Amino acid sequence: MKVSGFTIARNVIKFNYPILESIQSILPICDEFIVNVGDSDDGTLDLIRSIGSDKIRIIQNIWDPAGGAEVLSAQTNLALKECAGDWAFYLQSDEVIHQKDLKKLKRMMEEHLQDKEVDALRFRWLHFYGSYFRYRIDSGWYQKQDRIIRNNGIVESCGDAFGFRRRDGHPLRRMSAHCFVYHYGWVQPNEVMTRRRANAEMIGFIKLADGERHQRYDYGDLDRFPVYFGTHPVEMREKIEQHLFSQDDLEDINKKYWWQPLRWFKVRFKTGNRVREEIE
Repeated sequence: MKVSGFTIARNVIKFNYPILESIQSILPICDEFIVNVGDSDDGTLDLIRSIGSDKIRIIQNIWDPAGGAEVLSAQTNLALKECAGDWAFYLQSDEVIHQKDLKKLKRMMEEHLQDKEVDALRFRWLHFYGSYFRYRIDSGWYQKQDRIIRNNGIVESCGDAFGFRRRDGHPLRRMSAHCFVYHYGWVQPNEVMTRRRANAEMIGFIKLADGERHQRYDYGDLDRFPVYFGTHPVEMREKIEQHLFSQDDLEDINKKYWWQPLRWFKVRFKTGNRVREEIE
């Protein structure tokens, strides 16, 4: 069995994406890793090269903003086309996998290698927000997505590259991996979030009001979001320790929830009580 990792990257330094941590989190179970680097002006290409692994293969492309949000799936499919593995493991540049899940994921790929009824392995999501110890589960924040797909030329990235579909129009046949994707795109300094939202509008993801484009992003009161008591991927340790807002939040959490068994045992768990109304 051969496993290909793949991702896309553009201006990841400017927008503070943890792409090195993302790639390195699954590199141990990948035989190769394809990185499609877009036309960047912040040293993204050199950053990817700094990984220094012979598993990494870089391709370069120019992203056409006229394609709107679908430019991301188009670029993702260019990276997928270069994958030679039986399975293709896709992570976006702000998504990281926990080291404790690697053996399980590799075993699942081995077990289902010949099972043509499985097109993809589906992951649960932890969307961290404002702090590395708070996450979103309210409406508008998807909680499941496919990230490992059978590399057979039938499955392709679609839309804004958050998901996959079959080219023949049949439903994607998926199996739950019962593992988390740790999504860190919304744990950023306020000024970085302001820039990222402006960039998202330029691509076509969102539409901002006139006053929002230059307004400092505000996470609001984080106490309204569930607390994460578990461990994070080891690759993220330094970033988490250096994020002072998260460390202050963790101190408050430890005082308030000193009695919580999930905290004492560092259980990797999220509540299943989905909030139906979107929190603004």
